[in-house]
Amino acid sequence: MSNYVKISCVGPKAIEIDVTLPLDQAVDEMADHLETRISMVTPDQPDLIVLPEACDRPSNFPVELRKRYYEERKDRILDRLSAIALKNRCYIAYSAAVKMEDGSYRNATRLIGRDGKIAGTYHKNHVVVEETTKGDILCGKQANVIDCDFGKVACVICFDLNFDEIRETYKKQKPDLILFSSVYHGGLMQSYWAYSLRAHFAGAVAGLPCTVLSPSGSLLASSTNYFDFVTATINLDCELIHLDYNRDQFPAIKEKYGSKVTISDPGFLGAVIISSETEEFTVGKIIDEYNLELLDDYFERALTHRKNNMED
Repeated sequence: MSNYVKISCVGPKAIEIDVTLPLDQAVDEMADHLETRISMVTPDQPDLIVLPEACDRPSNFPVELRKRYYEERKDRILDRLSAIALKNRCYIAYSAAVKMEDGSYRNATRLIGRDGKIAGTYHKNHVVVEETTKGDILCGKQANVIDCDFGKVACVICFDLNFDEIRETYKKQKPDLILFSSVYHGGLMQSYWAYSLRAHFAGAVAGLPCTVLSPSGSLLASSTNYFDFVTATINLDCELIHLDYNRDQFPAIKEKYGSKVTISDPGFLGAVIISSETEEFTVGKIIDEYNLELLDDYFERALTHRKNNMED
């Protein structure tokens, strides 16, 4: 049955804070800034809000001042965001530097749940060299999906988007949604990840377009040069299927179910997204009823055919 999730991606540019300001006041100023930007989307009552990479880092602080700022900040901004999540009964993907017990740091996304508690944490696997040499940020070594009440999410941060290792790790776990917090947009890599993982994609990028993409890699919604936020509703009860051996069934499906089933064709890909738009049944029922072949099953069948029919 339909599984609608409303997502808001908020991508404000990093702000400068007076370096002479007492650090406790600097933290308050940053927290107020984030709360103001988030207030632009909370009236839409989103299920999930995604923030950019290092969203609470002053852009003009040199590294040593930044570290002292983090010492003062501790979990104060996390606590403010947790209160927002609890009040609005939504998830918030909060990306920020986190100091570990050994004194090193991680570039982390903490996913705050609707109850204000942390539902899961991801440490950026692929940090750029200077993050370590200058900022003492070590690379994460795990990439596990986080269970939410609407499905499974995979967190990715900035530079991660360039590496197949983490993408393949996530692919095995079959996430429903990719959460991308970044200061780098990624361009075509956004669509590549969405299509490769057969998952929706929600990207919050500081100062650049925030995006929501479908599992076919198609752009569903974007922020603009005027507004640094975007809200869109997606339906996670969907599957990718190839046109081969399936398209002849489409007229019969639409004739019987009409608007209760959506078949979305991005064009040129040879694959479409089929989704259930009703509470009466899941998309799996349609797939079974009409013997539709999922995209990955079709590709696997083609690989098996090749293996069994190769030239000598």
